[in-house]
Amino acid sequence: MKILIVEDEQLLAEMYRDRFLQEGFEVYLASDSEEGFNLLQKNKPDIILLDILLPKENGVTFLEKLKKDPNFSSIPVVVFSNFDDPETKNKIRKLGVKDYLIKTNFTPQEIVEKVKKVLEK
Repeated sequence: MKILIVEDEQLLAEMYRDRFLQEGFEVYLASDSEEGFNLLQKNKPDIILLDILLPKENGVTFLEKLKKDPNFSSIPVVVFSNFDDPETKNKIRKLGVKDYLIKTNFTPQEIVEKVKKVLEK
């Protein structure tokens, strides 16, 4: 399984990468929306783990672009962020994300488990 993690905090991104690698995933890391889209086009992941607060374009913009592209719109997205804004959550849910996880509420292992459950559906 291939996962694209779009996360700008390098230490967090590496921690999640290591966790997913231990679980047998092929992992691609992007630190911003643009890099995420480039990796998406090159590697067509099975799932995307997306932060909302990113430099340049935020995760919502990334999601909107993703959903408009017929090549990638069916890839499931799990949002993980510490941005707990009801309006943003509502907008993102309308864009079809599979889950919205608040980073501080979950261990890396729990996030891996959530991602696996989305892939099983």
